[in-house]
Amino acid sequence: MIQLTISVLLFFVLFFGISFILNMILRQTWLMAGVFPLIVILIVDKLPFSTYFTDFPYSVQKVWNEILSLGIQDIIILSSGFIGTIAAGMVIKFLRKNGYQMF
Repeated sequence: MIQLTISVLLFFVLFFGISFILNMILRQTWLMAGVFPLIVILIVDKLPFSTYFTDFPYSVQKVWNEILSLGIQDIIILSSGFIGTIAAGMVIKFLRKNGYQMF
């Protein structure tokens, strides 16, 4: 239970920080929320990246099966990362609305 709590906090802070920095530099508020599913696929899959180019149908089927077989702990941890990206987008929008022009 302690590992789950620490992992949730770590993923939230990690993805919040990365999203905040990317939103600040690229000025695309929801960019990281759109890229997050690709990051989850890279975290979950066990295939080499080149397989997506050489045998696309097999790799998509394999990744889909991996995603469906995730445990509840993994889903909670990955969801906390997604919540971190959403929170970073909301904070950036709030700061821009209040007159802060980061970069």
